[in-house]
Amino acid sequence: NRIPFLPQTGCCRVCGRAVAGQGAEFLCEDCRRPSTRPAFDRAASAASYEDAVREMVHSYKFRQHLWLRSDFADWMEAALAARFDVAQIDAVMPVPSTLSRRINRGCNQSEYLAAELARRFDRVHLPRALRRVGSPKRQAGLSEEERRENAKGTFAVRRPELVRGRTLLVVDDVMTTSSTLSECARVLKEAGAWRVWCAALARSVRD
Repeated sequence: NRIPFLPQTGCCRVCGRAVAGQGAEFLCEDCRRPSTRPAFDRAASAASYEDAVREMVHSYKFRQHLWLRSDFADWMEAALAARFDVAQIDAVMPVPSTLSRRINRGCNQSEYLAAELARRFDRVHLPRALRRVGSPKRQAGLSEEERRENAKGTFAVRRPELVRGRTLLVVDDVMTTSSTLSECARVLKEAGAWRVWCAALARSVRD
């Protein structure tokens, strides 16, 4: 009862943001503006990044409570089934983490979630399709515009032939302004991906 699950109806049909009083899909103000519309085609998040969910995500990311991934995958699977036709997904991949974060945390937690969702949907898992490039600042504490600028040029596609012509699902743990997922989608589309859908375990209350 403490989990603030997000509604999967009355959402922006692109970024997935839910707005009270909306009974059907719509385009939110950000997604109507070309300057702020994300590069991905659709997105879904399972829960709001607050209270009990924040505590659980911190335990998962920073205290190696990796057994939580099964419960998290349950949440994400339900959100994706409500928002997408998952049969159209060709491959699943995580947002890549930096080497320093993998060393500090021991793994890329989003990769575990992507692998579990790929298994459940019986889809190809591409854990190395994307890679980090450059040394961006941490996104935490930055404004929305600063996050978009900070995310630019921080990802590259290793093997374009793996993504060309496919509908891809990119998985992250937390979505705040969607700048990271949008930049992933941009480079994947430049490499030939047909559609890029995104899934986040939790959505920041900043959205």
